[in-house]
Amino acid sequence: MEKIAVHSSGESIYSLSHLTLIGATPVELVYIAARAGYDAVSPRFIPIKVPGEFTHSPMDRAQVQAFKTALQTTGIQVLDIELARITEDVDPRSFEPALEVGGEIGARHMIMSAWTKSRDDRDYLIEVYGKTCEIALPYGLTVELEFPSFSRLRTLDEALDIVLAADKPNGGILVDTLYLHLSRVDIGELLHVPSDLFHMLHISDCLPGIADTREGMIQLARDARLYPGEGWIDFNGIIERMPQVDYSIELPNQSRLAELGYEEHARRCLEHAKQSFGKSRSQRRSQIQPPANTN
Repeated sequence: MEKIAVHSSGESIYSLSHLTLIGATPVELVYIAARAGYDAVSPRFIPIKVPGEFTHSPMDRAQVQAFKTALQTTGIQVLDIELARITEDVDPRSFEPALEVGGEIGARHMIMSAWTKSRDDRDYLIEVYGKTCEIALPYGLTVELEFPSFSRLRTLDEALDIVLAADKPNGGILVDTLYLHLSRVDIGELLHVPSDLFHMLHISDCLPGIADTREGMIQLARDARLYPGEGWIDFNGIIERMPQVDYSIELPNQSRLAELGYEEHARRCLEHAKQSFGKSRSQRRSQIQPPANTN
């Protein structure tokens, strides 16, 4: 099935993920991103009630209009919206209001992850993911399936299985550098994923140790990520094994926020990212050539 085109031949853009500043409203996120030097934002239009998350609905029409005004005023783009969660009783049609807003504001992607408790619900995951892709397609969005290490889909292979089985033209895989580390995914596995399924990359760093409990992983992922270059993640190796993608910096760190404030924390996230891997380029070939016949 032919995939929809989502990336130009220009430079990758840098987006400020909402989880980095989870207490900010989508409108505040835009103005902070603009002042800190970002190209885009990744707002959360489907709240999941994590600690510190904003309390007013971003789907209120007055809020949406204010968000559009902020985009027009600053020139900031929208890379993606989030977060669609697959649960045991979810109706994919419930995501459509957010997808519609995503289309209105020019978003390119919606992020999705799976949070069911059964290990025997592959067919259900494929059905919900595939239906969400169908709903998203008229709005021009891909659906990027992520694999948080403490969710139902914990590895790159598990997420890839669902996306390939659904076989939708706007399917996609979202790689988060932290979850590659926590799930012990060898970065060589990135070469097994078709290039047209990669559209964006979540960026943050961490120390070498891996939390051995679900609670520890959640605490790290939601509260203590490091700036790129402060830890040990091989950003060059990851980017070289992917096609050209856009970057969303997802880097919540409450101690840094308390010390620096929203805008300075966002600015340092971007500065460290560009210093650590801004010159990295994909080494992936669009077609892998077979070895020469030496007989």
